[in-house]
Amino acid sequence: MTWTTNSFQKYRLMAPGPVALHPEVLCELSAQMVHHRTPLFDQILKNVLSNLKKVFQTSEPVFIVNGTGSTGMEAALVNLLSPGDEVLCIVSGKFGERWRDMAKTFGYITHSVDVEWGQAVQPQAVEEILSKNKNIKAVLTQACETSTAVLHPIEKLSEITKKYPHVLLLVDAITAAGTLPLPMDEWGLDAVVAGSQKAFMLPTGLSFVAFSKKAQKSFENAKTPRFALDLRMEKKANEKGETYFSSSVALIKALDKALDVMLEKGLPAWFKTLQRRADFTRFVFQKLNLVLFSKSPSPSLTAGCLPSSIDGQKLREHLEKKYQITVMGGQDQLKGKILRVGHMGYLLDDDLMAFAGGLFHSLKDFGYELPIGENVFFQDCEKFLKELP
Repeated sequence: MTWTTNSFQKYRLMAPGPVALHPEVLCELSAQMVHHRTPLFDQILKNVLSNLKKVFQTSEPVFIVNGTGSTGMEAALVNLLSPGDEVLCIVSGKFGERWRDMAKTFGYITHSVDVEWGQAVQPQAVEEILSKNKNIKAVLTQACETSTAVLHPIEKLSEITKKYPHVLLLVDAITAAGTLPLPMDEWGLDAVVAGSQKAFMLPTGLSFVAFSKKAQKSFENAKTPRFALDLRMEKKANEKGETYFSSSVALIKALDKALDVMLEKGLPAWFKTLQRRADFTRFVFQKLNLVLFSKSPSPSLTAGCLPSSIDGQKLREHLEKKYQITVMGGQDQLKGKILRVGHMGYLLDDDLMAFAGGLFHSLKDFGYELPIGENVFFQDCEKFLKELP
């Protein structure tokens, strides 16, 4: 197959978030507004709250918070902890740093497990700190560290925190929920945070937070100031079939459609779809002699290292400007050194092949010595994609 610039007239969003929206979501977002205090919306909200439980794999309430994923992270903290509480932060990238920065902002005493970027945390390092610091009340971690595409061993971390009845495990699953198995009740996760702009195929604007029974017991004792994020009020409203404050009606209606799409396929099949995209993307990097950055890669995104001779930021901009494909680069010390390709959202095989073509030609445009000829490369990519289950 020969690719030309005519193959790239369609814009493709393949970032780790926000992501390409599903057609049914787009259709719902164009619908006329309805009031959030009506029987029509009450039924939609009821469906959404029920189906969110299925995605989180929990029997406990899942709260809808107006705001980005970071707002959901903040909601988890302020409803569970008090100033002066000690927390352990797993810091393996930019979003682990965010958990720690938030904790410091609210007056919590922070301990850290600092993990090399690109590596997953070693569970024994967490256990060692917990065994020596009996006052730690929560462990804060990502399931997937979006800045590095690293997947942390959440099940193993939960096995450790269960040994300490006074310790809560808080999981930023913004780039993990809905992309991989993360059974909240089965694993004993105490708080899980997700965001609308990732696997849920919506615009940015909503976050979702679920708590274990154990964690919910902390709602009344938490002394961190809270008002709009006081989930005690939201819980009472949800039990009556409403939201406490004004609802984000358009996004919740669209979420209703997105959840139907995810659950109609079934979570195992949905997760398999994401893994298939990840497998193909990693095959593309391998065929181009580009090394993966993450030593524990997540199915939700892939981070690939670029040759030192190429400025990754300029390559990313070139890929977008010339080939109509948006991916993301690295952050902080990784800026210009990696590309991050998202596997969430509404993506078809045509989009995956377009990415392969765009990356191939972008590298060629930047003078990279390609290890394989164009025709063979595209034939191999097509063959690999067809053979993926």
